Amino acid sequence: MASLKELQTRIKSVKNIQKITKAMQMVAAAKLRKAQDAAERSRPYSDRISAVITNLSASMAGSEGAPQLLIGNGSDDVHLLVVATADRGLCGGFNTNIVRKTREEIVSLEAAGKTVKIFCIGSIGEGQLNRLYGDKIIKTVSLKEHKTLTGAIAAELGGEITAMFEADEFDVCKLIYSQFQNVMTQVPTIKTMIPAIGVIGKYAGKEGEHASDEVFAPDLKGAAYEYEPDEEGILEVLLPRNINTQIFSALLENVAGEMGSKMTAMDNSTRAAGDLIDKLTLTFNRSRQAQITSELIEIISGAEAL
Repeated sequence: MASLKELQTRIKSVKNIQKITKAMQMVAAAKLRKAQDAAERSRPYSDRISAVITNLSASMAGSEGAPQLLIGNGSDDVHLLVVATADRGLCGGFNTNIVRKTREEIVSLEAAGKTVKIFCIGSIGEGQLNRLYGDKIIKTVSLKEHKTLTGAIAAELGGEITAMFEADEFDVCKLIYSQFQNVMTQVPTIKTMIPAIGVIGKYAGKEGEHASDEVFAPDLKGAAYEYEPDEEGILEVLLPRNINTQIFSALLENVAGEMGSKMTAMDNSTRAAGDLIDKLTLTFNRSRQAQITSELIEIISGAEAL
C-alpha cells in the first residue's frame, strides 16, 4: 500500500491535471461557438457554387470543350486523397475517426487496383497514416502557424492541387474531413473534388443528413439561363474556385468538429480526475485512520506494560 506522503503527492498531481483539463474545456467552449458559426455560414456558399456548376455541366453535356476539372482526364487509375485533420491532439477520437475513414478508402481503392497518393493537411493525420502508408504520403501541410483560417490558405492549397492535376500526377481527387453536426457528433466524410461532374455533393439541411459524392440537380422552376461569357469561360474560372471553396469549407468544419470533440474530451477528463481524487482521498483517510489506530494501540499497550 502506498504511504500517506505518496497518496498526498498523487492527489495534488491529479488536482493539477484537473485544473488544466478544466481550463482547456473552457477555452474549447469559447472557441466552439465562433467556429460553428463560421462552418455554418460557409455551407450555403459551397452549396450555391455547386448548384451553378451542376447547371453549367448539364448544358455542356457531350461538349468537346468541357474543362478537364469538370469531366476528368478520361482515367481513374491514380487517386489523390486530401486528408484534413487537426494539428493538435487531446480532442478525443476526432483525428482517429478521419484516419480510419481514410484507411477504409485506401483499402477499397487498392482492392480495385488503383494507385493511391495522400496529401495531408494537419500533422496528426500524417503521424497516424505514416505507420502503414508512409510511402504514399507525397506532402504534409501544417496550419499551426496560422492563427485564423482564411480563404487565402485554402486558395494556396487548392492551387497546388490543381497544378498537380494539370501535371497529370493524379486522375481523381477526394477530400476527407469531418462534417460537424453538433458537439457530440462529427461525421467523417469523403467528397470528390476532381472531376466535378457527377460528384458534386449537396449538404442536406436536415440534422443528421449529410450527403457525399451525390448528384443533385437544382430546381430551376422552368427558368432558362443565358451566360455571358459562354459556359466554358465561366467554368474555367469557377472550377478552381470551387476546389478552393470546398477545401475552405472542409477546414472550417474540421475546426468546429475539433473544438466540439476537445470540449467533450476535456469535460470527460475533468470528471474522471474528480472521481480519482475522491477515491484517493478515501484511501488516504482510511490509511491515516489505520495509522492513528495503530499508534493508539501501541501507546495503550506500553502504558499497560508499565
